[in-house]
Amino acid sequence: MPDAPNAPLAAPLTAQRSRTVVVSFLGAVVRPMGGWMPIRGAVDLLTPMGLDAQSVRTAVFRLKRRDWLMPETRVGVRGYALTDTALAALAAGDEVIWHAREPADLADGWCVLSFSVPESARARRHQLRSRLTALGFGMMGGGVWIAPARMAAAAERAIGELGLTSRCALFVGRHVGGEQLSGLISDCWNLKEIDQQYQDFIGSCADLATTSDADEAPEGADAFTAYLGVIDRWRKLPYRDPGLPPEVLPEDWSGPAAGALFERLVAGLEEHALAHAATSWPTAAPHPPHVRKPASP
Repeated sequence: MPDAPNAPLAAPLTAQRSRTVVVSFLGAVVRPMGGWMPIRGAVDLLTPMGLDAQSVRTAVFRLKRRDWLMPETRVGVRGYALTDTALAALAAGDEVIWHAREPADLADGWCVLSFSVPESARARRHQLRSRLTALGFGMMGGGVWIAPARMAAAAERAIGELGLTSRCALFVGRHVGGEQLSGLISDCWNLKEIDQQYQDFIGSCADLATTSDADEAPEGADAFTAYLGVIDRWRKLPYRDPGLPPEVLPEDWSGPAAGALFERLVAGLEEHALAHAATSWPTAAPHPPHVRKPASP
C-alpha cells in the first residue's frame, strides 16, 4: 500500500518495506561511515524507524545472501561490511537518486525498442522489462517500449547483458507525424500517478520543510529519523520518472519542486544525522562520517 500523504516519516513499517529501509540505511549512512556497520548499533538506530530487531536481522540476512553484506568484526564488535556488489549497486543508483533525471532535450528524439522473447525465456523477458522500467522506458504496447533517445546506449547494454540482442530491435529517431506526441506520451507513462507521488512526497515533508533551515531544525535522533525517512520516501521516485522533455509534461509538473525540496532537506539534515549515527559505532572505528557535498547549481 502506498504511503499516505502527510504520514509520519517514521511510521511503522510493513515487512515488505523493512528491506527497503535497510537498503536506504546502507547507502545513506553505512557507506559514508566507512562501509561497515555494527549490527547492534544498526538495530538501535533503525528501531525508531518502525523496525524491530528481528526485522533488521532478517533484512541483513537476506542482503547477505544477495552478496551485499559480509560478516566482519572490528575492534571486538560484530558487524557487517558492504561488499563490492553492494558498493557497485549503490553507486549505480547515485546519479538518479540524488539528483534525479535531467529533462531530456526534445530535439534529440526518441529511441524505440521492440523485442520478441519466447515463453521458454520468460525469466529473461521479465528481467528485460524490469531493466527498461528502471531506465525510464514507457510501454507503447506488447513488446514495444519508448524512451528519450539518450537511453539508447543503456538499453543496448541491457539487452546485451541479458543475451537478448538477437531478439530485439532498437531504433532512434524523431516524431514526425501521426498521433499527437503529448497523447502518445500520456499513454506510455502514467504521468498522473508519477506526479501524485511527487505531490505526496512534498506533502509528507511539509512540516519538516518549514523547520529544516530554521533554529528549530532537528538534531540528534530526530535528525537521523527525519533524514533516513526523507531518503527512504524519495529513493524510488526518480526511477519512476523518465526525465521527459518539458514540452510533453503538464505545466504544473511537480517533479522539479519535489527534487529541490529533497536536496534542501538532505543538505540540512545530513550532518546532524551522521553525527548521531556515529554514537552507535564503536569509538575506535577507523572511519569518520563523510558528509555529502551539495550538488553544484
